[in-house]
Amino acid sequence: GAAPVTLDALRRVLREQDTLVAQARSRDPGRHNHPAWWVRRLQQDWPDHWEALLAWNQRTPPMTLRVNRRHQSAPAYAERLREAGWTDLPSPVADAIVLPRPCPVDALPGWAQGDVSVQDWAAQQAAPLLVQPGVLPPLRAGARVLDACAAPGGKTAHLLELADLDVLALDIDGVRAQRITDTLGRLTLDAQVSTGDGARPETWWDGRPFEAILLDAPCSASGIVRRHPDVRWLRRETDIAALARTQDALLDALWPLLTPGGRLLYCTCSVFRAEGEDRIDAFLQRHPEARRHAAPGHMLPVVEYPDAPQADRGDAFFYALLTKPA
Repeated sequence: GAAPVTLDALRRVLREQDTLVAQARSRDPGRHNHPAWWVRRLQQDWPDHWEALLAWNQRTPPMTLRVNRRHQSAPAYAERLREAGWTDLPSPVADAIVLPRPCPVDALPGWAQGDVSVQDWAAQQAAPLLVQPGVLPPLRAGARVLDACAAPGGKTAHLLELADLDVLALDIDGVRAQRITDTLGRLTLDAQVSTGDGARPETWWDGRPFEAILLDAPCSASGIVRRHPDVRWLRRETDIAALARTQDALLDALWPLLTPGGRLLYCTCSVFRAEGEDRIDAFLQRHPEARRHAAPGHMLPVVEYPDAPQADRGDAFFYALLTKPA
């Protein structure tokens, strides 16, 4: 294990604090508060944006709500918030309301009744991109849909808030799968919740194909560092290649489960190209029959998006929408 911190070491820190801080800030990890490998990867992936992305990760994230449109509209819920004392509330964007300051969830009007959830704006793009993307017809009522890595259930719930769908919410972790059930219960929504490995459909699939699949794949979480600051220090550079192999395995395993003409939305909360654009490029090399449709690709919070809330452009996400030939 690590050597214990001695009193002499602590005294040295106090005596030489200015010198030690200056030394730390002279190197990338100290200057940017990120591991050196992380900085190098951002410099390679985003030469025009890497410094802004590192700075973005130091910011305090807002609390963003997703209004359950089955219960009421976002403008109507915003009015309820104003009546509860939120006088400085920005205008909603689609189903999203960015609060000017965080609060306990049980202080939100209608929380217990399922009127609202907490979900970042960028994460809120997943369900609409699958259900009603614009470049494809909306999913029909009753369509069979798989949410392949569903816990804790926010995207599953959003799918069901947008349309009447036959959803299977799958997660490899049984404890996390219970959180899906809890989420749906609070929102009075219904889906089949199962535990299983999306990369091994033979262990859980009943043979009925899906018209749509949402694959929110396991990733480095490099796009949500604002919310999870320890991620950058817990991850190792070798994790990225291992995660990419998992992402490839999930894509290849789930693709055959789609009906002809079916759609698959691949997403990660990652800012690294190795978990986004590179994975889809590799998939299309392995599956040239797949067709890629317009979707945001890498969403960087330091880039202006005309449809993003003015109060916050959200976390970093990647989205790719694919269809199978009919």
